[in-house]
Amino acid sequence: MQSREEIFSGLRDALVELFELETERITPDANLYTDLEIDSIDAIDLIDHIKRQTGRKLAAEDFRTVRTVQDVVEAIWRKQDGTA
Repeated sequence: MQSREEIFSGLRDALVELFELETERITPDANLYTDLEIDSIDAIDLIDHIKRQTGRKLAAEDFRTVRTVQDVVEAIWRKQDGTA
């Protein structure tokens, strides 16, 4: 089971790789849509990437309430913990 820090690190790396974002822009409080300029299509790409990396699928419903990078970390954390 990954720690939240490990999840954040992997997510940051994915955001850099997938969307060519600068690492320093990706903080736990960064808003995916306004700060990082990720749109709904990008979110689907991110969900797919997370599934390939973790083996766990985040449903689109999981992403409807997600606004920040930390929200994504928590969604992944809950999936691996089996409580979601």
